[in-house]
Amino acid sequence: MDVIAALPALAALTALAAAFFAPGVPAAHAAETAGTVSIMVTASYPLLGRQADGGLWMMAETPPLLALVLVAARRAPARRAVLSAGLPGAAVALMLVRVMWPGEPSLMIGGCAGWSLLSIAAAGTGLYLRSLDTAGHRAVTEARRAQRLALARDLHDYVAHDLSGILVQAQAARMVSGPLPPPVADALRRIEEAGQRALASMDRTVEMLHDRPDAGDDHRLPGIESLESLVGGFSPPASLTVTPGLDLPRETSATVYRVVTEALTNVRRHAGAATRVAVEVTAGGGAVRVRITDDGGRRSGTTDQDGSGRDGSLGGGSLGGGSGRGGFGLIGLSERVGVLGGSLTAGPTRDGWHVTAVLPAETVPDVTLPAEIVPDVTLPSEATP
Repeated sequence: MDVIAALPALAALTALAAAFFAPGVPAAHAAETAGTVSIMVTASYPLLGRQADGGLWMMAETPPLLALVLVAARRAPARRAVLSAGLPGAAVALMLVRVMWPGEPSLMIGGCAGWSLLSIAAAGTGLYLRSLDTAGHRAVTEARRAQRLALARDLHDYVAHDLSGILVQAQAARMVSGPLPPPVADALRRIEEAGQRALASMDRTVEMLHDRPDAGDDHRLPGIESLESLVGGFSPPASLTVTPGLDLPRETSATVYRVVTEALTNVRRHAGAATRVAVEVTAGGGAVRVRITDDGGRRSGTTDQDGSGRDGSLGGGSLGGGSGRGGFGLIGLSERVGVLGGSLTAGPTRDGWHVTAVLPAETVPDVTLPAEIVPDVTLPSEATP
């Protein structure tokens, strides 16, 4: 066996295996190494006066080199993608010299030019896949960013409500009991001032994260009390089951509403054949379970304009990894559910699809003032959220 002729094929196969199965070996390095070995062997023919040999080893070398071109164009860092894909691509284009040397230069140049089309096609495929990867990562990042911004606004609403209650309590305590010992009066004053500063800080933070809403915008956060109107107007007809007397914290209630909204939106987008949709909100064991199912069938290949769909990269388990179905809206929503200590899953059922969220359902009782105190207490205007 001609060791020199076999060396490029062995190097290309080894580099391809390392690129896929050796986590510590970057694909760029593997492609560059295989391309360099192949070009050096090709250059040895005219430099050492070697005669042309058969193309058996060349045919074994070409597929792994083309695969390395594709992988490097897709996965190599941007600053070295040209080098990483160019070396194996040039190796493919030049390898015809080994079977034509010595020969007519014009024929070798034409043959190498035609052979280079394989490298161009592989590089183009890799760049196309790279653009899809970039668009997917960007869409996921934007979905998570939008959800985090929504969480910032919700946090303002929730915490501002509780801080306002603290201010009311502090102000009431200063007025109800008459003269207070100086240390107590000073502590209440500090609590009131700290609450006002916290409200102002939250206002500034939310203003930096969000554009100012128009004066006519309604930012009320709907919750489980709005599910009936949401589900009642859905087509195909949807059934709603809610545990009677269910009382949830404000943030949990709002998240339940958003989970149902996103799930119904996905039914409308991806399950046009569905004839039945069921929404169930049940509580037990300190948790609330939200499950939305449809009978739209296990349809695949449906995508939105943003690349999301029921056959997206998330779902079929905990959103955030794995394979299955799920749009980018569910990716962002899973972050919101995770912040509350819950979990969100989506996947196929026997005849359709499900989205299921489990959230903690513990309620924190509000601290209320006696009725005779409340009318006499007002918040300072600068502390109103």
